[in-house]
Amino acid sequence: MSDIAKREDKWSAGDAYEPYVGRWSRLVAAEFVDWLDAAKGARWLEVGCGTGALTETILDRAAPQRVVGVDPSEAFLDFARSRLDDRRIELRSGDARALPVENGAFDIAVAGLVLNFVPEPAKAVFEMKRALRPGGIVAVYVWDYAGEMQLMRRFWEAAAALDDAARELDEGRRFPICKPEALRALFAEAGVDDIDGRAIDVPTVFSDFDDYWSPFLGGQGPAPGYCVSLSESKREALREKLRAELPTSPDGSIHLKARAFAIRGVQPA
Repeated sequence: MSDIAKREDKWSAGDAYEPYVGRWSRLVAAEFVDWLDAAKGARWLEVGCGTGALTETILDRAAPQRVVGVDPSEAFLDFARSRLDDRRIELRSGDARALPVENGAFDIAVAGLVLNFVPEPAKAVFEMKRALRPGGIVAVYVWDYAGEMQLMRRFWEAAAALDDAARELDEGRRFPICKPEALRALFAEAGVDDIDGRAIDVPTVFSDFDDYWSPFLGGQGPAPGYCVSLSESKREALREKLRAELPTSPDGSIHLKARAFAIRGVQPA
C-alpha cells in the first residue's frame, strides 16, 4: 500500500463514519448474523468492531452470552461505548494480528468490513482461529469494492475520469482480497474446514444528492479522505460530475445497491 493510500485510510471519527458507511453496514450485518444462525448463549469475538454496528446486531439478533470487540482505534471504541450499554459487551484495544484474547475462548469469531485493511490478513484469520474452540465458527464479510458496492464504485469512476491519481486509492484496485475466490483461498490456507460463502446485497437509498455527497466530506476512509484532500475547485468538479451521472429519480432520490461478500468456516476439531 502506498504512503498516499495509507494517509487516506483514516478511521478516527465515529460520527463521520456512520453516515458514510455505518448506516449501510448495519443492513449487511443483519443478513450476516442471520446467515450464521448461531446458537443462543454463544461467546462471540468481533475483530475490528469499529463503531459497534455489527456488535449491536449480534446483541439484537443472536442472544449471545458475551461479545468481546477488538479495534485499534480508541476513538471508534469510545464512540461504540457511548452507544452500547450492555453488560455482555467488552471492548478492547488491539491489533487483529495479535488479538488480546485467550486460546479457545470463543464459539464464534467474526470480522465485518475490516479484513482488507489489515496489513497481513492471513495473520488475522489465524488469530481468529486461535481464539476459537474446536468446532467454532470463523466468518468475515467485506465490501465488493470492484463491483457492486455502488456508492463507492460511482465515486471512484468519476474521480478517476478527472484525476489519474485517484486510481491508486480506489479500493477496487487496492484490495483484490475482496472477492469470493480470494476469501476462500485465504480460509483454505488458514486450515479452516467446511468453507461456505455468499453475496449479501442491500439497498442504499439516498433522499437526495446532498445525502449521497455530504458523507464524502467527513474524511473517514479512502474515498472521503481523497475527497477532502482536493482543492476546492477540483472537489467542485467531482461533485458536479457525480451529480450529473448518478441515477436520480423524479423525486430527487438516488437508488443504489451495496454488495458484500461473506465467508464462513469451522475450526477443525
